Amino acid sequence: MTSQEVDVAIIGGGMVGASLALALRGTAVRTLLIEGAATGSAEQSSFDARTTALGNASRRIFEGLGIWDRLVGEAAAIRAIHISDAGRFGFARLHAAEHGIEAFGYVVPNRAIGAALWDELRDELAAATNVLVRTPARAAALQITPDQVSFTLTNLAEPAQIERVTAKLVVAADGAHSVVRSAAAIAVDVHDYDQTAIVANVAAAQAHDGTAYERFTSTGPVAVLPLRDGSYGVIWTCTPERAREVLNCDDRAFLCALQERFGWRAGRFVRAGTRAAYPLKLMRATTTVGVRTVLIGNAAQALHPVAGQGFNLGLRDAAMLAEVLACRDAEPGSAQSLQQFARWRAADRRGVVGFTDGLVRLFGDTRPALAFARNLGLLLFDLAPPAKAALARLSAGFAGPTPRLARGLSVCAQRHLP
Repeated sequence: MTSQEVDVAIIGGGMVGASLALALRGTAVRTLLIEGAATGSAEQSSFDARTTALGNASRRIFEGLGIWDRLVGEAAAIRAIHISDAGRFGFARLHAAEHGIEAFGYVVPNRAIGAALWDELRDELAAATNVLVRTPARAAALQITPDQVSFTLTNLAEPAQIERVTAKLVVAADGAHSVVRSAAAIAVDVHDYDQTAIVANVAAAQAHDGTAYERFTSTGPVAVLPLRDGSYGVIWTCTPERAREVLNCDDRAFLCALQERFGWRAGRFVRAGTRAAYPLKLMRATTTVGVRTVLIGNAAQALHPVAGQGFNLGLRDAAMLAEVLACRDAEPGSAQSLQQFARWRAADRRGVVGFTDGLVRLFGDTRPALAFARNLGLLLFDLAPPAKAALARLSAGFAGPTPRLARGLSVCAQRHLP
């Protein structure tokens, strides 16, 4: 058994964990990234058939990580947003040009994001930086003490290869069912929405014009997002029973059902790709930090996809954590550095979780008086430029410090290695 000592061990090489590893490259922080799926494998659940709507702050973070040029050819700009309440009078429209920006964000396939992150990581490995990568590998026997974190690391391709790793800090980037979170005895609050998201790509009779649609229905929201090739990415929220029916019907029946539920604003849907389903729950860790432990991304909070804020929030987690680790004098994993991270991220996390959960609950309430009030609110919002401007700035976060990377700056120029 060999041994390895690092400052930071990141468990989970999905989109958030890989982003953190890239953000720490070239710093004085010795970093180990561990991912259970082989590079490029379909087993990496973060890099599945879904798409992600990246806000402008996330685009700037990816520019700072050096991967936006790899993604721009796959990205579809969101130049307008249309929000409506099915069967009711309320709607709202936002246009990026009215706010002096090119786009509210960009829709990118998860597989493209994953490939760009890992291509950049491979380039970094070739350059022999401070970032080490182990994949496919699994951490086990995690022991957390006030002084360090230790665990065994098994090479899944060659199980006889086992390392003993010690780190000053372990980062849980291993998703909603985090093993690291459990080992750190951090509790999680779970609210089951009793909804399932059906995800598919569909083509319409005419190409999109860069408009993203969010249509709230009695069984949940339907998001229809522009894709680079002129088609749409659909996230259709419905009951688990309805989801099973939708998954089992043929393409023609699926398109008819989607058209009936969403309407005709995007034109006539003519072709559908592969469908997949994901149960929807709100999961929130009771704290994002513990002894020598920090949670980021879905390990800290897993959100409903309405408004598309989950990954953007997790990416800001990663960007701010990299800043704290690389730019502060405190030792990685010290209570001082972890509490600072938790304070800086608390307001943004609280705001995004509350906003997302509030939307689901507000538009899921079918009481006539409340339905009338929210539709009146949508119309008033449509007529209120200051409210639209506030929503347009959402991609930078709700409150608290904005990470340097999200402002177009380096993680920490003063503390990079020569």
